[in-house]
Amino acid sequence: MPLLRLFLLADLLALVSYTAFTIVHHGINLLPQFFGDMAAMVWPGQFNLDFTCFLALLALWVSWRHQFTPGGLALGVLAFFGGMLFLSVYLLVQTGKRGTNPKVLLLGEGRA
Repeated sequence: MPLLRLFLLADLLALVSYTAFTIVHHGINLLPQFFGDMAAMVWPGQFNLDFTCFLALLALWVSWRHQFTPGGLALGVLAFFGGMLFLSVYLLVQTGKRGTNPKVLLLGEGRA
């Protein structure tokens, strides 16, 4: 678990830095470009569609892990829109609370 936590922390720091740099130099207007590439049916659009599917799966897993409670659904929405920025923080918190039990980490307390 310590290596996973180190990886998550490195991801979080890299993504926060990269995101801040991008916002400063290009603004926060991501959605028109993101969906524009998808509408144009070009390779960046294919990547964006693939990434959107991963985000949907992440949101579903987080919501399911919390047994679709209102809080779990709210976390699912955050997961969808937050991506790896959300997931790195979420898993850092969960691995800190749950220790080294991967079954509890993957399934949640109610199912493990």
